[in-house]
Amino acid sequence: MLRQQLLDTSRGRIVMLLRQGTLTADDIASKLKLTASAVRAQLTGMERDGVVQRVGQRPGATRPSQVFELTPEVEQLLSQAYVPLLTQLVSVFTRGLPAKTMTQLMREAGKELSEELCGGARPSGTLEARVRFASRLMNEQLGAITRVERNGAFVIRGAACPLAALTGKHPAVCLVMESFVGDVIGATASECCNRTGRPRCCFEVAHSSGE
Repeated sequence: MLRQQLLDTSRGRIVMLLRQGTLTADDIASKLKLTASAVRAQLTGMERDGVVQRVGQRPGATRPSQVFELTPEVEQLLSQAYVPLLTQLVSVFTRGLPAKTMTQLMREAGKELSEELCGGARPSGTLEARVRFASRLMNEQLGAITRVERNGAFVIRGAACPLAALTGKHPAVCLVMESFVGDVIGATASECCNRTGRPRCCFEVAHSSGE
C-alpha cells in the first residue's frame, strides 16, 4: 500500500516510466500530460536526491535534450524479488544443512559484508568510537535505524530490523549482523535482538578494562 502511494505521486509516475527505459523531460511530459517545465523541475530534484541520472543527450529541433534514467540504487530498491528469494534460500539452507554449518555460513557472510562495506579499512580509535562507527555504517549502508547506548557495556540498539522479513522465521540470520558488527569494531559482539512482534536489532559489546 505504501509503495503504491509513493508511486501515485508525480515523482512516482516518473519513476515508473523510467523503469521502462531512458526518456527526456519532453517524453515524460507528453506521457503524463504535464508541462515540460514541471517535469524538468521534478527531474532536477530527483537528480539531486540520487533518484535519476543523466546518461546523454538526444538531438532536438533547437537544442539537445537531456536523457534520464533511474540510478542503479533506485532500481534495486524497487525490486520486490530480493526478500522472497532470500527467504526461500535461507529456508532451503536451514532444512538441508546441519545447524553448526548454518551458523558458520551466517558468520562468514557477516565478515564478508564487513569487508565489502569497510573496503578493507577498519576504524581505529577507542572501542566507543569503533562501536559508533559500526552503528553509523549500519544506518547509512544497510537501512538500519540504530543508536549506541552504554550501561557497563556498549549496546547498538535498533528501532527496527532491516532484515525483519527473515529474522522472525530464521533467528540465525541475526548472526550475520552479529558477525558484521564484531568484525567492524574488532571485538566480540553478542546479539540480543528482539524477534517478537516488530523485530529490533540489538548487539552488545563488552567493555574491556583498557577502554
